[in-house]
Amino acid sequence: MKPSKPRTGHRFRGVTMPTNAHPLIRQVKRQGISPSIHGNKLWKSSLLLIDYLNKHRPAHCKTVIDVGCGWGISGIWCAKTLGSQVTSVDADPDVFPFLEATATLNGVATTPLVSTFEKLTTRQLSQFDMLIAADICFWDELVDPVFNMVNRAIKAGVKHIVIADPERPTFHDMASRCATRHCAETIEWQTHSPVKASGALMVLENA
Repeated sequence: MKPSKPRTGHRFRGVTMPTNAHPLIRQVKRQGISPSIHGNKLWKSSLLLIDYLNKHRPAHCKTVIDVGCGWGISGIWCAKTLGSQVTSVDADPDVFPFLEATATLNGVATTPLVSTFEKLTTRQLSQFDMLIAADICFWDELVDPVFNMVNRAIKAGVKHIVIADPERPTFHDMASRCATRHCAETIEWQTHSPVKASGALMVLENA
């Protein structure tokens, strides 16, 4: 019996999500590029974000900022499905070759921006209709920067803010602060097919 070949990707809500075994990803790795801040694969919270936006199409999505983007599949979905102009932001420049490969695989392109949460200014955020993020609140020391970024986004007039997470305590701490200050809602969410994922979304509508 021949050993099964490693899976090179998944189709999910209209986009292709490559695994580490995909030829385009392997090609990037052969160049010696290795992300250092957890940008080493596509994380499942992105599926929650995509599935939610697929079922609740945002009214304002011409310009989207995908913060802590990693390989950028959420922003890529917005570009492909919603026709959004997407800026993909990450503190680690080494994620962008992987993002570019993933975007190429899906026939779209996004604009890369190297930045931490703290350095995203109100002026920069004012350029966007929607802010999305997945798996960005995984350390205690990230709670304040993410919360403060949300505050600046609200001040900047960003219409929709959606942040997905597998329900880490740090995420719930941040979401609770946003609920108190901005009436954000935390929603349990899960997907079953073709990929199973579960967690929660912090949804903030800035009317």
